[in-house]
Amino acid sequence: MQPLLIGTGITTSADPGASPLDAALAAEAAGYDFVSASDHPVGSHPSYETLSLLTWIAARTSHIGIATRVLGTPFRRPAMVAKAAESLQRLSGGRLILGLGGGYSDEEIHALGAAVPTPKQKVDGLADALEIMRRAWTSPIAITYHGAIHQVHGLALTPRPAQPIPLWLGTYGNRALEVTGRLADGWIPSLGFASPDRVPDMLDRIHSAAAAAGREPASIRAIYNLSINLNPAARSSEDAIGGSASDIIEQLHGLTELGFTGFNLIVPDDHARAVAEDILPAVRAGCAA
Repeated sequence: MQPLLIGTGITTSADPGASPLDAALAAEAAGYDFVSASDHPVGSHPSYETLSLLTWIAARTSHIGIATRVLGTPFRRPAMVAKAAESLQRLSGGRLILGLGGGYSDEEIHALGAAVPTPKQKVDGLADALEIMRRAWTSPIAITYHGAIHQVHGLALTPRPAQPIPLWLGTYGNRALEVTGRLADGWIPSLGFASPDRVPDMLDRIHSAAAAAGREPASIRAIYNLSINLNPAARSSEDAIGGSASDIIEQLHGLTELGFTGFNLIVPDDHARAVAEDILPAVRAGCAA
């Protein structure tokens, strides 16, 4: 059985009053396993580029994991993401979790100058990206790959990773879930897009695809991305779980029974300490029992 992983989302805001680094340092001190940052490079709100931000955080922390939640594959060439990921993995001492997605915002894709892919092309491009990254990281010789969307020609990336870089996918549709089972190390859906009642069928599709590819289904982590509303008067909603500390602990335990082996918690700043002190230890203890 895989040990429970609990991470927390940090802001990518570059506003003068925002401090992603302080949030990461606080998360490390509180005992979180990883911090995660989203990837929305386009917009009027000031923000940091995700890989650059996580590199800065890795340089200023000592042991907490760093995760992309999730990089949009249409924004960057997969071979360059593979190169950047290996560098960040090496420089951080093996702390990177590389989360990838097919590209949620068509507006951002268009604004960056790329052709907006169809839903099918997004899934095909995501699969190509994983194939290219895996091969580039492991092949002792230069690789050539001709996919539906992405290609590389005589690609040699050195050095290769000293240890595997976990690849987690934020996927929802049937074809994308099958790609997750066939090629990924983890699945990181958001509560607002994958409600608990849908999760068993989605996990079944991932596990069936893994088994068909000759992989061990249980080796694929399932990490639920969700918001926490720590307020005794609060009720859970379509994108957050709420209530008292004991209410939230009970709900998180219930989600592990669905098959989740970890959580990425989005916690308001004013609740961060209470969640770390009152919820995390109890959730870990309950899952270890």
